[in-house]
Amino acid sequence: MHAQIVLFDGFDPLDVIAPFEVLHAGGAASAGAVSVELVSAEGPREVISGTGGLALRATAALDPGRPGLVLVPGAAGRVSEDPGADGDEHVSVLLGRTLSTALPGLLKAAMADPRVTVATVCGGSLVLAMAGLLEGRCATTNHLGLDVLGATGAHAVRARVVDDGDLVTGAGITSGLDLSLYLLEREIGPQIAHAVEGLFAHERRGTVWRSHGPAPAAL
Repeated sequence: MHAQIVLFDGFDPLDVIAPFEVLHAGGAASAGAVSVELVSAEGPREVISGTGGLALRATAALDPGRPGLVLVPGAAGRVSEDPGADGDEHVSVLLGRTLSTALPGLLKAAMADPRVTVATVCGGSLVLAMAGLLEGRCATTNHLGLDVLGATGAHAVRARVVDDGDLVTGAGITSGLDLSLYLLEREIGPQIAHAVEGLFAHERRGTVWRSHGPAPAAL
């Protein structure tokens, strides 16, 4: 499985680094069955995150037709309406700015390819939703954005990780660990995922939500 992790201006570093490390370790544990790279819609470039000017380098352009995984992070910025003194932009502004780039078109092509699984961490699902790509799909996001997600026509689920087949979404920032470990288990196998989980001394939280089985009665 080849994983392309997308960088865009204002991305949240932890949304990127946690899955990158987990998937890279999964590649080592599986004798190369997993590979991972950082990409952008524009191609190789230095991309500035939304956290203190931290930058990561995309080494390639996002290829929506390459079989495997495309992972979209959220953004890092203000979440309150108080502008504060640091001049940081609001998360919604940073996410919305992706709509004026080539990224939505590339993600649409990736989601149309049955050989590609698209995954998101935190506000990454809102990038897809604002581009009109999640109507009727089950997904999650940061708890602060669930109402926005639902307003776009998606079925917003309050869960740590939501598996909707070729769309797998994670909730808040640290859910990137759980999401990527789950993807390792689903795509490569539980023994590999368990070994990486032990390496990072991290135990996944909650049940992965899937639309299987009976719906629960009111509790």
